[in-house]
Amino acid sequence: MKKKDIRILLVDDEPDILEIVSYNLSAEGYQVFTAKNGVEGVAKAKKKLPHLIILDVMMPEMDGIEACEIIRNTPALENSVITFLTARGEDYSQVAGFEAGADDYITKPIKPKVLVSKVKALLRRLKDDTPEAEEIFKVGNIVINREEYKIVNDGTEIVLPRKEFELLALLTSKPNKVFKREVILDKVWGNEVVVGGRTIDVHIRKLREKIGDDHFKTIKGVGYKFVV
Repeated sequence: MKKKDIRILLVDDEPDILEIVSYNLSAEGYQVFTAKNGVEGVAKAKKKLPHLIILDVMMPEMDGIEACEIIRNTPALENSVITFLTARGEDYSQVAGFEAGADDYITKPIKPKVLVSKVKALLRRLKDDTPEAEEIFKVGNIVINREEYKIVNDGTEIVLPRKEFELLALLTSKPNKVFKREVILDKVWGNEVVVGGRTIDVHIRKLREKIGDDHFKTIKGVGYKFVV
């Protein structure tokens, strides 16, 4: 997809941020739309159907968390990538954002060039929305073979038990995306015998031992993500 075809919606109640961020993203060639609060942001999202939505958390009339929940429950926007703007150290906002359906968060203040790079990384996730998952794909130094339930990590072949493999395949399908615990249970265990949350933790621990601890990040109270 060409940059000129990508639509980005920026929702923030601070005029300076709207101006600076929209200027830098427009200079990159993206279509940029802005809104100054959650209510206006939801309305504009439904009208413009953006590929990426950047939401501030604290806003008048409707905050970013509530706006995110509404957007995530809108079928036409289910594939939009959503990231929050949060002040440094606002751990609660980050967790609440992930629980509301956000894909990531950007910490303020942020330099324009860093923001542009972050946006490019987020937009790469759009390529993951394909009808069928690839049977063999590579993430970093790891090659994942869905047909044979095995991986090759830095040239070393590793055969994983089925559930460990399916968990790894899910997390690596969208690197850096946080998968909620309930989503993991649904995608990996489905309608099988009900398992507790500790089951996920045990499988993650085993994957860390076999693949490397640095690849798996725990988002406390939310879930896990795979880091390249």
